[in-house]
Amino acid sequence: MSEVTELSTANKQKLVSDMKVVVADAEEILRATAGVANDKMGDLRERFGERLRDAKLRLADAEAALVDRTKAAARATDDYVHENPWRAVGFAAGIGLLLGVIIGRR
Repeated sequence: MSEVTELSTANKQKLVSDMKVVVADAEEILRATAGVANDKMGDLRERFGERLRDAKLRLADAEAALVDRTKAAARATDDYVHENPWRAVGFAAGIGLLLGVIIGRR
């Protein structure tokens, strides 16, 4: 998996995590305002609840897609390593050497 793909996956995971926090906070707000008996507030709570349910569904879909992509990338990497074991070993050794040189300079 390339560095750009890894960063993109990490960013998507962070976004999903952040959205879960927002959804939890929104649910807490809905519970906190449950006792308010104003017609306008009731309508607002109902619309907000509908949008929150929609957001939760989209979030679940996005999370499932992210998991599927991550699994596909892991499968592709595994297949490559099985088909080209010596290249994979050479690549890992090269990365290790570069990291050793970088760390050794400090």
